[in-house]
Amino acid sequence: MEFATFADRAAAIEAEPADLEIVDHVTDLLADANADLDIVARFVQGRVVPAWESTTLDIGPTTCYEAIARAAGTNVDGDDVEDRLADLGEIGDVAASYEFGGQQGLGAFTGGGADADSSGQGGDLTVREVHETLTDLAAAEGDGSQDRKVDLLFGLFNRCSSEEARYLARLVLSEMRIGVGEGTVRDAIAAAFDVPVDRVERALQVSNDYGEVARIAREEGVAGLDAMDLAIGRPVQAMLAQTGTVTDALAEWGEAAVEWKFDGARIQLHHDPGTADAAGAAAGETRVFSRNMEEVTDALPEVVEFADEHLDRPVILDGEVVAVDEDGTPLPFQEVLKRFRRKHDVAKAREDVAVRPVFFDCLHAGGNDLLDDTLTARHDRLESVLADDPDQDPEDVRGLSLLWRIDDPDAIESIDADALEAGHEGIMLKNPDSVYSPGRRGKNWRKRKPDVETLDCVVTGAEWGEGRRATYLGTFELSVRAGDDLETVGKVATGITDENLEELTELLEPHIAAEDGQDVDLEPAVVFEVGYEEIQSSPTYSSGYALRFPRFLGVRHDKDPEDAETIDRIERLRG
Repeated sequence: MEFATFADRAAAIEAEPADLEIVDHVTDLLADANADLDIVARFVQGRVVPAWESTTLDIGPTTCYEAIARAAGTNVDGDDVEDRLADLGEIGDVAASYEFGGQQGLGAFTGGGADADSSGQGGDLTVREVHETLTDLAAAEGDGSQDRKVDLLFGLFNRCSSEEARYLARLVLSEMRIGVGEGTVRDAIAAAFDVPVDRVERALQVSNDYGEVARIAREEGVAGLDAMDLAIGRPVQAMLAQTGTVTDALAEWGEAAVEWKFDGARIQLHHDPGTADAAGAAAGETRVFSRNMEEVTDALPEVVEFADEHLDRPVILDGEVVAVDEDGTPLPFQEVLKRFRRKHDVAKAREDVAVRPVFFDCLHAGGNDLLDDTLTARHDRLESVLADDPDQDPEDVRGLSLLWRIDDPDAIESIDADALEAGHEGIMLKNPDSVYSPGRRGKNWRKRKPDVETLDCVVTGAEWGEGRRATYLGTFELSVRAGDDLETVGKVATGITDENLEELTELLEPHIAAEDGQDVDLEPAVVFEVGYEEIQSSPTYSSGYALRFPRFLGVRHDKDPEDAETIDRIERLRG
């Protein structure tokens, strides 16, 4: 396909305001792409390589401006292009505003051969030539690579008409902006080659390559799409979570699979130990990818070492990498970032910040894809691939995120408290019967929803702790105002760190009115800000109401007990 044809079609798509008509335009484009189908299916989204590939053009705006300026004429420089961008607002319009062609030099014919027309009238440049040139550009590295990139881009722009230049500039800077998203191309592939959308969707999930899926849909139909599988070394999009409450999760699922939520960075581990040769050496492969499918293998040697030590079969695992101190205590997410994108001096960075992987899902094991298995079945498989001994206690399996299947909200609350106590973010709630849906943010995975409402409650009681917390007050009784009296609405122990306990004990101890064993009555003097999921009727507390899943947020030093919540507001919120 001529690049001028692609540019004309892109312009028609950009001018179309209706989504369905855009799909029709893309359908026609794919149907007419012939041998360039794989390239066109990517170009129309502004991609040069498949979504899963880590290859980038590594072209900044300045490089693009310089190439445009050289093709535009001797009286134009990069600053002129940048000034025109400030006026026009978009790089495609800037490129289209120049008349290219006629500029001579070694780069003038790059990508087109010695016989190429460099008049700037367009029409001789093909989609494949653009792709091959941009591929060469992406491979340029080392001394002189930036000059080489400018030369290659100059050669392309020098052969472009105004409309071709518009879409070439956008393609180079990954700013196609014609209203075509992944769903549009998915639907267009199905329509162009008469295959079901759901089969295209599945093939895209396992491959993340719109060009390859389009080609197979055209040449092999449904059978070819169904035969596409996950591949070691080719990442898939991560399944995502939305926020939700324990109450809603249990109402929908009956029971929930509960996991600790780690304050780390998402990773996808691809490991194939390989087959040992006669000398006992195995030519295996281990690669680590980020949530965005960028390769981060070199930055995380600990994950590679973990795979080599603990995994003896081909697997694709979903998990997180967590920064830890010398005792294994988790560190904040910001510490992970110091390692996650490190490209140089990794050994020194490793000394400064240690990381460890924790895996919570298994997408592929031993040659079998598991995307369509239930969550609990996948976790069972995860446990089996991580354990050296099938009878090993799961809690002794390093790198395994534990999973509890629970229908009791109080038990879930206890797990959440344990997670927070261990220094993690809280819990994840998952539908135990759900499949793995790459790239989807559905209702089957939920981060426990932040408390939707807060109340300012008077602290009227507490309990002395046990063990290492025996000298601290904890499990604080909460009350609200009812006229001149105070009525209890619950107790809070979640969200309180050891440091909080020491501070709160120092704050409340002067207000102890009476003690009975571990139970302590407190004079009404301190107000807590408390979050909760819902208010429910309860005979347990004197107000007749109870806060469900209360969580300590802080002390309201700016409020006296007279400023605390009233029973009337509790009743209004309860509805």
